[in-house]
Amino acid sequence: MQQNTYTLDAAVPARGVLPHVHHLRATLLWPLRLMPAAAHQRDRHNPWQVLRDAGDASPWREEVDEYTGSSDAFHERHYNEFVSFLPYVQRFLYGEGRRGRAEGAGGESAMHVFRRRDIAAVRVVAKAGDAPVTLQVVHTDLYFFFDVDVVMLNMEVGVDDLSLPQAQELLYRFGRAYPGGWDAAGAALHCMSSVEWLDAKGGVLASSDAQQSDLFLEHVAEHRAPRISAHWAWLMQPLVSDHSGEAGALRFRQLEYYRMPLMAYLSLDDPRKLSRHDFMRLALVTGAAEPALGGSGPLPFPEDRMDDFEQRYCYDRFWVDAGSAPNTRYLCSGRSLVVVGTADSEFFCCRDRGVLAQFRHQHFLVFLIAHFQKAALLMFSDRLVEALRRLDVHDVVSVKRFKRAIRASFEGFLRFTHRYWFHEISEQAQVRALSRLCTTHLGLDPLYEEVKERIADMNTYLDADSLRRQANTVVRLTVVTLFGLIGTVTTGFLGMNLLAEADSPLWKKLVWFGVVGAFTTWLTFYTMIKSKRLSDFIDALSDERHTLKSRLGVLAGVWKPGSD
Repeated sequence: MQQNTYTLDAAVPARGVLPHVHHLRATLLWPLRLMPAAAHQRDRHNPWQVLRDAGDASPWREEVDEYTGSSDAFHERHYNEFVSFLPYVQRFLYGEGRRGRAEGAGGESAMHVFRRRDIAAVRVVAKAGDAPVTLQVVHTDLYFFFDVDVVMLNMEVGVDDLSLPQAQELLYRFGRAYPGGWDAAGAALHCMSSVEWLDAKGGVLASSDAQQSDLFLEHVAEHRAPRISAHWAWLMQPLVSDHSGEAGALRFRQLEYYRMPLMAYLSLDDPRKLSRHDFMRLALVTGAAEPALGGSGPLPFPEDRMDDFEQRYCYDRFWVDAGSAPNTRYLCSGRSLVVVGTADSEFFCCRDRGVLAQFRHQHFLVFLIAHFQKAALLMFSDRLVEALRRLDVHDVVSVKRFKRAIRASFEGFLRFTHRYWFHEISEQAQVRALSRLCTTHLGLDPLYEEVKERIADMNTYLDADSLRRQANTVVRLTVVTLFGLIGTVTTGFLGMNLLAEADSPLWKKLVWFGVVGAFTTWLTFYTMIKSKRLSDFIDALSDERHTLKSRLGVLAGVWKPGSD
């Protein structure tokens, strides 16, 4: 059998000869914004406490990581993961360990992980009529972050013995929060035809409802927000969609595209058999080509846009026929991170020291950090939009609420910058290169600058508004003081008393005190009410360009209705 070697040209394998995937690992990462319910506003910065308090009513249990748990669970792969990152990233990911936890909350990791163990497998059907494929669920986690209203669902699945088109279709269709649409026959597009969560005995825990288009159409028509598919909604419980009618202490909203970011590990019999188009489909997760075209065929985007594919999307340091893991290639598009290698390479398949271990640990955290940063920035942007949407400039309470929201966003963004915003996370060449690929394709730096500028503009406006109000207050106080000075000097000149009531009875003194006090209070408040117009009169007096007539006109305008 003639084998195709990889070249920069779009080589097409012989019809019917398809690369075999010995093992596939896929990791989904779904960033969501947390929307705390009113009753739990006090838990705004620690929503994981709600899951802790739920007890048996929630399937999620807090995961004590290997770094602060039993030393028996700490393996060499965990050590290699830990030392891959710079110290400030280590403190973000792992905290200060047991001693730091004992000293107080400041020693805890900024990440809190909850895991559910009731889902053992997932049975999927890519297209109607296809044979079902059962994927083993390695773990299902929720990641919470201190002081940031973001939660990330992480699910890792694995399966053996697939053809390359099967693997491509699985990666393309599995991580969809809801259908992208329906064809003329009513079949859901771009997502799995069927998804079923299975327990350890093979029983169905929940299944998808992607084919029931009426449910999704009605929801969007009513809420102007997408409806989460039934199997994902069930998986997230007790967290519920903010636009659903379900009651829940923790509510979430979609932040990004409905297609979940994805990591994939593929061990093949010979990666060199893959054509350039195969690598493009894997890197951009476009799904398989039409079977009639022998597993190849045209791409769903113009060829001229892929002239620099290798430079933009590939990390080829190990794409050589040498080393401990020969012919290993990393593909990164920001929303996906895929590693392809040889199945008969012991180091590539090693789960303790090899590429598989790195994929599940170091590279996963690189992917997690990049998408967490993007989700947090989008969350801050959403907050600004919501604050503006709720603002009613004619309502004093609404204005005060708007100011508090902007101040809180500004303070939260500063804390995010100093706690979570990293440009360099590692000095290891491979980790650093993959991190830069992720951040570049996700556009994190331009997004950060845009959000920073918007929040700074809002905060600058509030500062300018505060200064304006202070200046107006100073002007009013100056006017009141100036006009009060006339009466004070007049009545206090040489200690002169207009009314000699020093020897009068006490009741008469009190009457005069009350009359004078009431009149002075009224005059002060009246002067404050007219202070803006009186300040204009004072400006006119000090302006030499005004004539006596124009100055008197300005004075008369003090009592003219609607002269403001």
